Formats: sequence, structure tokens, C-alpha cells
Amino acid sequence: MVTYLEFEKSIETLDNALESAKASGDKIAIASVEKDLNKEITKKFSSLSSYQKLQLARHPDRPYSLDYIRMIMTDSYEIHGDRAFRDDPALVCFLGYIGGQKTMVIGEQKGRGTKNKIKRNFGMPNPEGYRKALRAVKLAEKFDIPVLMLVDTPGAYPGLGAEERGQSEAIARNLFEFTSVKVPMISIVIGEGGSGGALAIGVADRLAMMRYSVFSVISPEGCSAILWDDPKKVEVATDALKISSSDLMEHKLIDAVLDEPLIGAHRDKITTANVLKDYYLKSIKELRALSVDEMLEARYNKLTSVGAFTE
Repeated sequence: MVTYLEFEKSIETLDNALESAKASGDKIAIASVEKDLNKEITKKFSSLSSYQKLQLARHPDRPYSLDYIRMIMTDSYEIHGDRAFRDDPALVCFLGYIGGQKTMVIGEQKGRGTKNKIKRNFGMPNPEGYRKALRAVKLAEKFDIPVLMLVDTPGAYPGLGAEERGQSEAIARNLFEFTSVKVPMISIVIGEGGSGGALAIGVADRLAMMRYSVFSVISPEGCSAILWDDPKKVEVATDALKISSSDLMEHKLIDAVLDEPLIGAHRDKITTANVLKDYYLKSIKELRALSVDEMLEARYNKLTSVGAFTE
């Protein structure tokens, strides 16, 4: 069952017409509706607003970290716990193979369905989640295993318990430690990259975004509440924040935009997973061609150039 967004209503109508034509076996009608559907998809998705891209990034059918892990990893084994407090289900770590390359995958997981969303805390990790990620990265470094990080979170969990256990310190520790890890680090924003919750697994040699993903310092809802005290200003805030992949690429804050299907990753998950897999393997090959010192120097130069500008 496909979930349609508000701006996709015309596509929903044509999809239903196509199903009816297929049910009747009318080949002429099928060809006609398919032609109209392709035109409508191209028209709608070639001129999306930033807010519509945000809606696609949050689409309930969009592939999550565990979906990608199941599609691209083989012989995977999950790593649990931070060895200090507990296991955080909002952030998952898997050791396995991607295209024959031994890999440590770290991903933020939102969860589907009410029960699973609560279990995964809606994809908002606690500090023990980020400490688990750091433990997994250190393990990967010990055995010279590259790391792939999948970013998909509204932000780090802001609850009282999380703050008491050092949420900001856990995020800052990851930012500090990841800069000097001596194995290739690839980070890809697959959906919503929110604030420090995304940055905590976003320090890498390569930072890429899926076509319809977003990366922001604050959610548009939070921004509109602070600046205008008006929830109706969410679309204005989304435009002002410049959170889409094309915006970040234009400002040279990311290294690549991964070309998921025009109509969205949720419509063709296998193709999207293969795009992600190919980018990861290509990046690893490039980074393995460098010495460790060259890789660390390039990572340092990349991070320190963020935000540079001339007047």
C-alpha cells in the first residue's frame, strides 16, 4: 500500500486509473495512462519546494537504516550496548560485508508502527547510543575495518535522563574522536539529519546525502516557533534554513548527492540501496589509495574548511 503525500494526489489518481486499466486488460488505455503518469511525475518532482523535499525525507515508507542494512549487507552481526549503561535501540551497529568489503555500519533507526517507534524512541538516540557508536568505531579501527554511518534522526533525545547522562558530552566526544580514526569513514544522510543528533555520526572522510534527504541545525518546526511563534511559518522556515541536499551541495558542505529515483526512494528501495552501496564502495576504494596520514590530513582539511567564506 503506497502512502501518498498531499502534493502527490494527481499521481495517486493516475496510479488508480492505471490499476483499473490493467485490471480490464485494455492495452491502449494502459499505454495512455502510463504516458500521462510519467509526464505528471516529471512535472511534479522536477520542481519540488524545500518543504516538499522535507516531506519526502520524512515519508513513512522511506527506507530506514535497517532496511539498507538488510539489502546491502551479508553475514551481518549486530553489536549491542555501550558497556556503561544500556543498549540504545535508536542507534544500531552491525558488522558484516558490503560487496565483499568487511564493514562496520552504524545507523539511526526510527521504527515503523506505534510499538516499534516507541521502542526506537522515534529515531532519537540517547547518549548511550552515541557511546555505542564510538565503541563500534574504535572496534573497527582496531581491526582496520571501514565504517559506514547512516544518518536519519529528528535529533538527539532531549529528555531529562539523557541530559543527566551527558548527552552533549557524548555528541562532542564523537565529534572529537572521529576526526582521528585511522580507517575510512563514510557518512550518508538517508532521510532526516537533525542537529547534533546527525553530527554525532556525521564526521567522516565523505559526507553524502540522498536526493530527498535534509540536514539541518534545527527542525523547521522549531525554527518557526522560535523566530515567529507561528506554526504556519514552517514552509518559510524550511526555505530559509537551506536544508535540502542541493542547497548543501551548493554551499560545499557535503561531498555528493546520491541520485535516488525521481519519485522517491520508497518507490524503488532496491535501486536506492544499490546507489548507496556503489557510492560507499567507490569511496572506500579512493580512500584506501591514500596512506593513513594522507587520509587524516584530507579529513582535517575538509572539516576545517566548513563555513569558510570570503567578502
